[in-house]
Amino acid sequence: MIKKILVPLDGSKLAEVVLPFVEELGLKLGAEVFMISVTNNIQGYWPFEDASQPDKVTLVPQGVCTREDYAAMYLSSAAKPLENKGIKITKDVICGKTAQEIIFYANDNHMDMIVVSTHGRSGLRKLTHGSITAKLIQQAPVPLTIIRPVK
Repeated sequence: MIKKILVPLDGSKLAEVVLPFVEELGLKLGAEVFMISVTNNIQGYWPFEDASQPDKVTLVPQGVCTREDYAAMYLSSAAKPLENKGIKITKDVICGKTAQEIIFYANDNHMDMIVVSTHGRSGLRKLTHGSITAKLIQQAPVPLTIIRPVK
């Protein structure tokens, strides 16, 4: 039974084509929808002063997340129409590599399904998907539903 649906959104209209489908599933199944947005993790080096060696400064790698506030506002906006229809929505902003974080989130939160959009390519190009979708096809721990946008 499908009770938890994971919907990764990146702020694009293409990603949002899944929302009517997710709304219908949420209403018919009484499922909770988990909307996530994965922000970039930009790597850099920052100085670190070791108190035991006051004359020495070491550069240490650290990650910085970008646009977390924007992602949170975007998810709230995207969730509002579904929430207004009575669907329970959980929203999370995650920092990291997109496909990897989607897979981790699905595992850690015991999702029953992941719903994503695809670029809707035709001809020979349809043999390839976007890199995120391709990784999810290979590694998703639960059923993956891919919605192709209508042209």
